[in-house]
Amino acid sequence: MRPSFNTPFSLTLFYRLPVIAVCLAIFWQSSYPGIISVPLFPHADKLLHFCVYAFLAFLTARDLIAEKPFWSPMKIKVAAILFASLYGVSDELHQAFVPERDASVFDVIADVAGSISGSVFYFNFLTRKT
Repeated sequence: MRPSFNTPFSLTLFYRLPVIAVCLAIFWQSSYPGIISVPLFPHADKLLHFCVYAFLAFLTARDLIAEKPFWSPMKIKVAAILFASLYGVSDELHQAFVPERDASVFDVIADVAGSISGSVFYFNFLTRKT
């Protein structure tokens, strides 16, 4: 379900820019001290990590399919998972240096689980031929 684009610029704008925007939003949000509030339910932050990194892996898989059509689906799936997971690790390292923030291995686990889910969801449900 890829629209046809005539220029590399429009391909980049439609597929790569959303990945960059999500990465910048994650970095920007991680640059500020944590919000001190009562969560809606226990471990709500882990669910947020899971969803954000699932979305990042989803967008990354979508971008790679458009930009690397000669790659196998397995290679794209693994690359999307690795990119989103490693970005999650780098985000936790970044948070370790932000005042009033800390790095958490449980956040990394949620990031990796979300990355796997986002990539698998994209390939199993959205790239099926009807």
